[in-house]
Amino acid sequence: MLLNLGDSITTDHISPAGDIALNSPAAKFLESKGVSKKDFNSYGSRRGNDEIMARGTFANIRIINKLVDKPGPRTIHVPSGKEMYVFEASEQYKKDGQDLIVLGGKDYGCGSSRDWAAKGPHLLGVKAVIAKSFERIHRSNLVGMGILPLSFKSGEDADSLGLTGKEQFTIDINPDELKVGQQFEVKIKGGKADKFTVNSKLNTPVEIEYYKNGGILHYVLRKLLTNKQ
Repeated sequence: MLLNLGDSITTDHISPAGDIALNSPAAKFLESKGVSKKDFNSYGSRRGNDEIMARGTFANIRIINKLVDKPGPRTIHVPSGKEMYVFEASEQYKKDGQDLIVLGGKDYGCGSSRDWAAKGPHLLGVKAVIAKSFERIHRSNLVGMGILPLSFKSGEDADSLGLTGKEQFTIDINPDELKVGQQFEVKIKGGKADKFTVNSKLNTPVEIEYYKNGGILHYVLRKLLTNKQ
């Protein structure tokens, strides 16, 4: 798990538009390219740069991640137990070949319809978000980026299931057997329980096709290539 988040996580929590903090991964990247601190500007002004926006994902200084003690853009790299910036943890997980999930509460992705709030997690290696509920447009944007939105069963959430975020999760998905309204079993290693059930939020056959293709862009490109042959 990359982050264990609570209720009302907004798109600005996920992909902030404000100033780039001086010691952040984005700031370090800009410095490595010879950009002076006075010219860092904001994430909003650099939204055309995927290197900056990936480093700015979950970089809001007010985000509350239950894996760490204080608000801010940090998490625990679970295998090592080390606290680090969210982007740095995601890079370590990528090196280890480890896919990631994010846990959320009610109204995950509420606020403005910010496309980078789905693009950024995709670049960090997030494959699924499990939440109590999703804001409508953000759920659709996650599907468009090939990230699987999943909801807890009614009356359940991370806290009621005793999840800390330090467990290891396995979700077995057969793309050829995906259905609207499907349920999946999430297996847990190192938790109080050994499994729980979630509901798929792929709501239409078209969304299933988007997800099977890794997102809407891959789907469209494959359709274009098929039509040319």
